[in-house]
Amino acid sequence: MEIDYSNIKVIGFDADDTLWVNETYFRDAEIEFAKLMAPYETANKVDQELFKMEIKNLSLYGYGVKGFVLSMVEMALELSNGTVSNEVIEKVLSIGKDMLNKPVELLTGVEAVLEKLHGKYRLIVATKGDLLDQERKLEKSGLLEYFHHIEVLSDKKEKNYTRLLKHLDINPSEFLMVGNSLKSDILPLVNIGAHAIHVPFHTTWAHEQVSLAETNGKNYRTLKNVADIIKVLN
Repeated sequence: MEIDYSNIKVIGFDADDTLWVNETYFRDAEIEFAKLMAPYETANKVDQELFKMEIKNLSLYGYGVKGFVLSMVEMALELSNGTVSNEVIEKVLSIGKDMLNKPVELLTGVEAVLEKLHGKYRLIVATKGDLLDQERKLEKSGLLEYFHHIEVLSDKKEKNYTRLLKHLDINPSEFLMVGNSLKSDILPLVNIGAHAIHVPFHTTWAHEQVSLAETNGKNYRTLKNVADIIKVLN
């Protein structure tokens, strides 16, 4: 079905893995953590148990690097039955600090797209994660000048987007969201009557994956890269 974007006035962008690289650093950190836990469990088992711990802790810590680090520390204590050394815990904390200090690597074509859309549309960032970390990345990205509003959400469900659009006085039918996660950036928007464009990243956190049944009948577009948005909107 052809989608009409002629009514769009505001475009929202997810940040992590839509504007810049993020999930790759989590995958690298998981590999390093599995190496630290090698005396206690296999790498595959460590990955499985760490994921379970992250999901269990989401309601307490939310999304982002800091919650991830706390889950790694808790997992290290659990896998070792409380015998893990201070040295290992220090290395886990170092993994987290390294993640927070990573340079911001913009995805190909992002800034060129924002330059072309800026002025023609009202642009906002709607992302989730740790507030301080996301503010730091936005500052380092050099993209702040393109955005009318920045919103760091505790979660990305229909109620969160509905509240955000109401707060910014945006009609859902005039809003387009661009993001890499079907679960967080696409389906909630489609469900509240807004538009959405899916630009997949090469790796996706298991928590963000959805089934074919969940996307069946949902009216959104998938593009290979963010640069294609210009063609779609023209």
